Amino acid sequence: MEYATPVTTAFEAQRATIQQSQRALEHSVEFQKRMGEAFVGSFDSTESAQRRAVELSRSAVHSYLDAVESMTPGAAGTVDELRAAVDEQYDFLLENHAETFETVAAEYEDGLEAYDEVSEDYVDALAEQVDMLVEAHESLEDQSVEATEQWGAQLEQLQDQVEEVAEQVQDVQEQAAEAVEIDVEE
Repeated sequence: MEYATPVTTAFEAQRATIQQSQRALEHSVEFQKRMGEAFVGSFDSTESAQRRAVELSRSAVHSYLDAVESMTPGAAGTVDELRAAVDEQYDFLLENHAETFETVAAEYEDGLEAYDEVSEDYVDALAEQVDMLVEAHESLEDQSVEATEQWGAQLEQLQDQVEEVAEQVQDVQEQAAEAVEIDVEE
């Protein structure tokens, strides 16, 4: 088992944070993509619901015209003309409604495709940048660990030298004390 220095541990934690941030951004982009797809998917049901509402409105107008026709003697010709005009207008509305939804859906899908391409390029570029950052970070870690080890080795050498000097001072003090004792005895 290899001993991890505090410097190594700090660098590993920093890299983990960088990589987690990258994954979070990728998940965010993927979520936005799915939301866009869900929105496009809802166009069909929205169009269908609105078409049913328009057709229900047409039925209500037809029911009203039926009631007018049954309560007004001799109005059948006029009501038939009115019904034809109403049908013509509702047919035009439904046709425009369908075309509008097709256009909006197509434009939104095109926009979504463009967004997907741009976001994919962005995520790819980000991944490259993060890879380069991690490589530079690892190189900086290697340099920092090496500098720390060199500093530690120099500190040990300095400590050894201090201990040697302390021993030499001790020896000189002992020799001086012995010399003083010899002079005092004589």
